[in-house]
Formats: sequence, C-alpha cells, structure tokens
Amino acid sequence: MKNIVLSLLILFFVTGCDDFLDTKPQGRLSEDILNSSEGVDLLVNAAYAALGGPRGQEWGVWSFPTTNWSYGEVRSDNAYKGGGGTGDIMDIHKIETYNVDATLGNIDGKWYHLYCSVQRCNSALRVLNKSTDEEVANRSSRIGEMKTLRAHYYFELSRLYNKIAYFDENIEIDDYTKISNNQYTRDEILGMIADELQTAADILPPTQSEIGRVNKYIALAYKAKVRLYQAYVQDENTHAVISVNKTLMQEVVDLCDEVIGSNKYDLLDDFQQLDLVAFENGKESIFAVQYSMNDGTASAGRINWSHLLNTPQGPYSGDGFFLPSQNLVNSYKTDANGLPLVDTFNDQDYSTITFDGSGKPVNTNVSSNVDPRLDFVIGRPNIRWKTYTESPCLNSWVRDQGTYGYNCSKRFCVSPESPDMFEGWPWGASQLNWQIIRYADILLWKAEALIEIGTDLETARGLINDIRNRAKDSEYVKDFNDETKYAANYKIEPYPATGWTQDYARKALQFESRLEKAMEGERFFDLVRWGIAKDVMNKYFSGEKSKRVYYANSTFQDGRDEYYPISNGQYNFSEGLYVQNPGYGQFK
Repeated sequence: MKNIVLSLLILFFVTGCDDFLDTKPQGRLSEDILNSSEGVDLLVNAAYAALGGPRGQEWGVWSFPTTNWSYGEVRSDNAYKGGGGTGDIMDIHKIETYNVDATLGNIDGKWYHLYCSVQRCNSALRVLNKSTDEEVANRSSRIGEMKTLRAHYYFELSRLYNKIAYFDENIEIDDYTKISNNQYTRDEILGMIADELQTAADILPPTQSEIGRVNKYIALAYKAKVRLYQAYVQDENTHAVISVNKTLMQEVVDLCDEVIGSNKYDLLDDFQQLDLVAFENGKESIFAVQYSMNDGTASAGRINWSHLLNTPQGPYSGDGFFLPSQNLVNSYKTDANGLPLVDTFNDQDYSTITFDGSGKPVNTNVSSNVDPRLDFVIGRPNIRWKTYTESPCLNSWVRDQGTYGYNCSKRFCVSPESPDMFEGWPWGASQLNWQIIRYADILLWKAEALIEIGTDLETARGLINDIRNRAKDSEYVKDFNDETKYAANYKIEPYPATGWTQDYARKALQFESRLEKAMEGERFFDLVRWGIAKDVMNKYFSGEKSKRVYYANSTFQDGRDEYYPISNGQYNFSEGLYVQNPGYGQFK
C-alpha cells in the first residue's frame, strides 16, 4: 500500500473547494487547528490529493481530467473524444473540433480546479513559513514539496491559458481580485516557475522515506521540462515560435544529466510494464499521482477518476471515451529497415475494418511493418487485449462505431481478469498510478535539447535509440488464435548514423515523442512548443474529415488556438481586470 495515500483518508474533512479563495475547513477540524503546526500535515496532504483533482470523487473530475486526456490528446491528432456520440459531454466535443469560446464551462472549470490546487499549496506554505523546525518535522522538505506542487499547478495553467494570474502564499486572499492575468509574460511566468523548482530542489532530500513524496530529483526533472518550454521563444501576440534559446537548452541538458546521474531511475525492461501495478513505482517512475484501492475510502478507493469514462465496453462495461485516432494508428507503420515513415505514414490507413458475409469484422491493409508499440498503446479489433484470454478486442467494445471507428485505448487500465481491477462500478478501476514524469521523458527532453543546440547529435541519437531498443526488446503481442505467431508484422530498429542531420534528427525526435508518449496527455502541448500545431492539425483535419464527418468545419487558427480563452466567469471574478488571450475578441 502506498504510504502517502494512506494519509489522504483524512482529506474528506479538509478539502472543500466551493471557492478557491475559501481556506476554511469543511467538517470536523477547526480553523485554529489547520492554521497551526499541528494541522500542517493535513494541509500538505490536501495539496498532494489535488494531483488527482481537488474534488476527487466528489465532483466530476472526469470532466476536468488532471491527466489531460481531453486537453492534450483529444485536442491533438492522437485521439477522438469517443463515448456515446458527439453530444455525449458536448464540451469535450467542442474542444476536439476547435469550437471553443469564453463561455465554455469545461474551460472555466479546469482553470478553477487548478487554482484550487494552487491555493492548497499556499495554505500549507503559510503555516509552514510561520512554524519552526522544532514544531514541524521535516519542515524544509515540506516547504520544498509544496513549492514543487505549486510549480506543477502553475505550469499546467501556463500551458493551457497563457495569460494567468501568478501569486504566492504571501498575497492576502482579499487581494486576489486585484492581481492581473497580464502582469507577466509567458517567458516571465515560466522563469518564475523554474526558479521556484530550483529553490525547492535546493532544500529537498534526494530520497523520501514515503513513496509518493516529492524529492530533489523530481524538482530538477520538472525544472528541465519548464526550461524546455521556455527555450522555445513565442511571439506574445501570434504565439509563433520566433527563436530557440540555446542557453536554456543547455540548462535542460544539465538538469537531465543531474537526474540521469543520480542512478535512481532507468527505463523499465518492457514497455507494457508501464500499465502493471507491480511496476508503477518502479525504476521508470520519477513523479506520479499515487492511487490506491481498498483503503477505506468510498467506492473503489482513491482511484484515477480522471480516467473514469475511458475504459472500453467489452469485459469492462465502460463508457468508451478517449479513442485513438486513425492517424495515430498509421503513425506506427515502419519501413523495411524498421524506421518510422515520418513523411508518408498517413498515405494509406493501416488496419481498416471490413465485415465478411456473416458480419464478422476483418482487419485489412495489415501487410505493412509496424512498431510493436502500436499494439501496446491501441486496442485493435481481433488483436489480443493484454492478458485477457476469453476474447480478443472486438469492434463492439466501442460504443459509437459509426462515429469513431473501432479502436480503443489500451493504456492506463489493467487487464480485466487481473486481481488488481475493481469489480463493478467504477468500471475498470484499479490502483494504477498516473505518471506525470517518467524516465523516458528525461531521455527525450535531453535529446531534444541537444538537437536544438546542434553540437552533439550523436548523443541525441543514442538517447532516442535507447527508447526504440526498449520497444524492440519488449515482448510482442501474440496472435490470439496462434501463439506461435505475432499479431502483426512487428519491426523496429534504432536510427543509423547515416543521414543523421540536425533537420532529420529533429523530425525523428518529434516523431519518437509521439510514438512513445501517445495518449499520455502531452501531444498538443508538444505541437505548440515546437511551433508546428497549425500545420499538423490542419493537415490532420483534412485527412480525417472523410472518416470523421464531425471534423468537416474544424480548423486550427494560429494566434488563437494555441491557448484556451480566459472564461467569462473568471473575467467577472476579476471584476473586469483580466485580459483576454489573442484571437478570442473582447469579453461579453
């Protein structure tokens, strides 16, 4: 059982969030206790609990997922919304089709949830700052932990909304409405977040006795991510990437080297171990949301309610949201040398479904070589599903096949016969952690920075190949009916030195990031960081709309769609102080 999760059982009494300004406890604990050194652990635990959503099971965290499946994947070329049709959770359908404005409740709710989470960190820091080391055990570490968590919540706000209000625990609650969301530029916000993470790293221990607590290397790893974003300099009005700061890229390399040099982390031996509870706090996990079952809380326990809707039908009886796009399926095709078809992968659809005379689904166009991660990430009809032996994945596992096709997301759930899965509602629940940062990220970030610096392309190639070789050495999916055969023509090889120019290396890095990190909530943010979101998304819409007719009028407008609008509700909260993001017009 995960140590830090056990301490979260008390949070029912302290984590009300009717208004993110409200720090009064809800329930049995008095305000005097919470504002004393005796209550600081409760406040610290509440800030950790917010990693899974500040209202947990209480209130629709699936609509504002901390895993960013809707904000980072459905909003990209990787995934469809899924579910029971386009009207099933209309707000997410609008996100998918780029029909977003300042009235959208999903945009307002995500902002609100993240500021609730910021406020929990601030509440804990106020008490920690006025306490002494004698009054609070591990006080310096707890301060570092809260600064890291606050940096995480602010980073999410920054890459979602661009123009955000930034404040720390020293600002009086009554003064929040006086803080503009236009006081700092994107660069300044990211710089302050990075500085806070360094401050945290300087006082955090390299190792924590409780699983799940933030340590020094988590703060350093997160700082590397923030600096990576900051290194791509954006025009404040158009959001176009206008330059790449090589000094910051070198800092990314140095920070990644600190994490690598700690010898605390490594790649798991098999990619599929990422979805096994037995490996969730293993060597690849750097920073994760800790979940648990059978811990005394209601229903299944403190499980991943952000993914509540996303298990397929079939043996899970799930709601079937969050489905991989055909474009993503196609991206896993490889050539005769086992390398990605970076420029031509989408010329023909791989593994299309037709039906024979008896109505049985048949996979066609499957002669191409494919990266084995295809069937680690995506559930295709007639293909073995994890370790489930009763049937392969079937087309009926998707609720609305006419709208979304036949493929399911295979990641982030345990096999349906596993003892780690909860029986009944919530469908497919388990204690499987959500990885915020894993070791593969560190390798990709370092490779990306080296490629942009341009002076050590060989090291970058080696890092990318480490990830490809892990996929190559993983256990491939077997044919459901004949275990002497594989389920597809799997072929993956490392990149050779020949032709490894900076331009090709950049394409390879970006493509590898997609293949390795598919469905992990990062894809859209990567496209914006690289400055290629408009080209990628409009090409995607053009290729997909013949298959997904609801994309008929979808388009990515550069200078607007890189970020969400500031909602009308937040504008009203600020009493007219907030400024709208470019491209969305004036508040109404």
